[in-house]
Amino acid sequence: MTEFFTLLPPAEALKCLLDELPGPLPSKSVPTSGALGRVLATRIHAPSDLPAFARSTMDGYAVRAQDTFGATPNLPTYLKVAGEVTMGSAPDISLNTAEATLIHTGGMLPENADAIVMVENTQLSRLNEIEVLRAAAVGENVLQVGEDVAYGDEVLASGARLRPQDLGALMALGITKVDVAQIPSVALIATGDEVIPPDASIIPGQVRDINSYALSGIVENAGGRPQRYGIIPDDINILKDIAAKALRKCDVLVITAGSSASIRDITKQVLDSLGHPGVLLHGVAVKPGKPTIIAVANGKPAIGLPGNPVSAMVIARLLLIPLVHHLLGYRTPEAPTVTAQLTRNIASSAGREDFIPVRILRESGGTLADPVFGKSNLIFTLVQSHGSVIVPLNSNGLSRGETVEVHLH
Repeated sequence: MTEFFTLLPPAEALKCLLDELPGPLPSKSVPTSGALGRVLATRIHAPSDLPAFARSTMDGYAVRAQDTFGATPNLPTYLKVAGEVTMGSAPDISLNTAEATLIHTGGMLPENADAIVMVENTQLSRLNEIEVLRAAAVGENVLQVGEDVAYGDEVLASGARLRPQDLGALMALGITKVDVAQIPSVALIATGDEVIPPDASIIPGQVRDINSYALSGIVENAGGRPQRYGIIPDDINILKDIAAKALRKCDVLVITAGSSASIRDITKQVLDSLGHPGVLLHGVAVKPGKPTIIAVANGKPAIGLPGNPVSAMVIARLLLIPLVHHLLGYRTPEAPTVTAQLTRNIASSAGREDFIPVRILRESGGTLADPVFGKSNLIFTLVQSHGSVIVPLNSNGLSRGETVEVHLH
């Protein structure tokens, strides 16, 4: 069992955890129509060309481009209209010299046609004859076979999180089922005799459960499925029993509170009792969130988060979100950032990374990052912020007017 506060920077702490875990969870086949936000477990290749036939991108006339060469408004080219392309079926028309056929957007080009003259560049001269007022180039206003994607091309990589446009593309190729990663289930346990449900009447000395609900949102946004196990009193035997049951049922266990150095803080003992190898780290070189506990029990990860809401959410962004992504086989994307100038000094101590919530202010002089200072049990410091500024590990702080990167929440 590790000693209290064997400190590693957040990135190293995360690596320490992931190195003890197997790969992503098993996959399952689901209907594409219901796969929004799911993570692909396999690469997808195009089973056919898209489009599968040359089609018009405009309303107009399908022509042989060479029949329109030299056409101008003052010296138009005259073409016979040989018919009309019926939408939804292959045309039975083959163009001869100086012939055209009426076609609508999305219609299949008839045999021998290689361009579309927009209807705006034509006018009727007499029945079944048009004047072409502008020459068309070969391929103009035409989607060619395979122009969107060619047969055999990789269209989506394994580990891609499916977006609305991805679902549309898969349906266009006739792919109605996909193999996706199983959704990781994350057990959330709040602890503390002083913690009560949000709908309970509060008395002095009590606090409402914030973390279970804030962490549920973080897990869900990351692609996981939160499972709240309620509030457990400060009783090690009860907590051991509930934690063991939760970890058997779920893929990840998160316990909030009980991770500091006091005698009543029992989370470390509980996590160390759940299975091999037990607690890997107790303490991360970060503020807020230093007392974090990282454990693995028989191949399943478990994290003990500080009870203070800001600390819990900072650590959840640093460790829990990448952990859920690891189980999904999804590479955590870089957080969006904004470059801004600090409005105030930020003090820090070397040897830890500090995460300071800031508001983004837009002024005529540029973009400003205004720190929202507050203790780690004040949830509204996060509510009032737009992102965080990270003070590097070996820095003593940042100065007013300094240009910083704000990591948006």
